[in-house]
Amino acid sequence: MEPADSDGEGEPSTRPMTTAVPLSGDDTCIAEARHLAVDFLGRAGTEHGVVVSARAMDLTRLVVSELVTNARKHAPGPLWMELRILDDAVEVTVRDTARVPLLARRLDPRRVGQHGLEIVMAVVQAFQVRLEPTGKTVTARIALADGTRRTDTPPGAP
Repeated sequence: MEPADSDGEGEPSTRPMTTAVPLSGDDTCIAEARHLAVDFLGRAGTEHGVVVSARAMDLTRLVVSELVTNARKHAPGPLWMELRILDDAVEVTVRDTARVPLLARRLDPRRVGQHGLEIVMAVVQAFQVRLEPTGKTVTARIALADGTRRTDTPPGAP
């Protein structure tokens, strides 16, 4: 799907740049989601002049990978991913069919594995999980520039 980036007359739109795609939920969807995120941020930079730091590119790839992996592992059925540029951040939203809260585990340096959500929480500006009638929506906001601090504002809030 193409981002909402013009008004049909060749003029830039005031709407945020966004793309949303269904993901199959099979073995290839995690790599596919990472590639889509990198392509989206690349187009934001080249076609829209959005400044995307190398760190933001890497963190977005990491967050997409963790959120899609978690959804694939714990939710039956298809997934949906949306990417949106809002001001100085990219929001990553993953929707799945598991109506189960997503919680980071307590910090335990002796635990092997299962640190993905802890890592996501450490690198994003904001994080939100919404339970819906058909599953859940997880949204994470990642700063596009280096040095931007975490806020407690839920993604998508004014």
